[in-house]
Amino acid sequence: MVDFRVIDEPASFVGAVEALAAGEGPVAVDAERASGFRYSQRAYLIQMYRRGAGTFLFDPPQITDFASLQASVGAEEWVLHAASQDLACLREVGLDPSHIFDTELAARLLGMPRVGLASVVEELLGIKLAKEHSAADWSTRPLPESWLTYAALDVELLVDVRDGLVERLADAGKSALAEQEFEAVLHKEAKPPAAEPWRRLSGIHGIRHARNLAVARALWTARDDHAAEIDVAPGRLVPDASILAAAKALPRSKRELADLRTFTGRASRTEIDRWWDAIETGLATADLPAIRVPSDAPPPPRGWASRHPDADARLRAAKAAVATIAERLDMPVENLLTPDHLRRVAWRPPADQSVDGIREALAALGARPWQLDATAQIIADAFVEAAQSLEDASPTGS
Repeated sequence: MVDFRVIDEPASFVGAVEALAAGEGPVAVDAERASGFRYSQRAYLIQMYRRGAGTFLFDPPQITDFASLQASVGAEEWVLHAASQDLACLREVGLDPSHIFDTELAARLLGMPRVGLASVVEELLGIKLAKEHSAADWSTRPLPESWLTYAALDVELLVDVRDGLVERLADAGKSALAEQEFEAVLHKEAKPPAAEPWRRLSGIHGIRHARNLAVARALWTARDDHAAEIDVAPGRLVPDASILAAAKALPRSKRELADLRTFTGRASRTEIDRWWDAIETGLATADLPAIRVPSDAPPPPRGWASRHPDADARLRAAKAAVATIAERLDMPVENLLTPDHLRRVAWRPPADQSVDGIREALAALGARPWQLDATAQIIADAFVEAAQSLEDASPTGS
């Protein structure tokens, strides 16, 4: 039987803070949002567990000031699973750890085959967790008892999992690199808002005419404004596919839009005036969006071989070398080195392609010291190998 207390009013909050402050060791933390249901990414439930204190489920819509909780446990180690998913919504209510242990990331660094919380708990503790409520609408009130039990289990075992992973990291000689990765997650800067967020529409790259893009932009903006106003996930009003279908069809009347079978969604007809106004805006605007947006990112590697054989050779040689090191370290390649970092260095290598030059280029992109120690030399060697292979294959090569 899971033992927990729901904290949904100020009086019980004071007692929970005191209990957690008096507990021992790390604090297990999790948060539940209503992604896919609500527009905001706020936390609708925050779970905390600490040995000697117990499990507490905080209701943020009812507890609006978490300052005393932050003051009590903010300096302790927080244990989270996939911390990058929860830190933003925790910080939104004033909860911000000074250092963390990420059990999901630790499992990746250890090369565990499955890194979901239920899988990690089962492997380390031999306990099976049900995950049937992971995609629930946590803005629901009152929350069903079965959901609360599920939420409590997410943190009740997390400190035990952390202890097991600490031992495994030490045995694998990966404790120091894990610390670097945890610090990188904790201090990673939030991405700035996209200049043109409507371009994230799924499938937008299939639209190749400026007028159609203008209509897609206007529909996206109308949907986003309405979704924010009523706090509903935009895709629940009108899915991306419907926006693109209307943008491609360019209906010439409200009736034509209403008759468009591919324009679906629960608000596709109830808000038909809103969508038609957006389409008219897109059809009439003189401010047409660019079909292609300039980017400093390398082009897709699939086209490098024919157009940029030198970059292709560097990337192929370096990828193979990095994959070998990842296998030796028993971790996913993407945790050894961010694939985009490798693509960028292969596409536009530093003038100094020595080990020091490669290290500097990768560090500027955000690679951690342990990653540089593991990969800089092999990437530098791979670039030399790639240059030599191109020279040998050229008609003038000796």
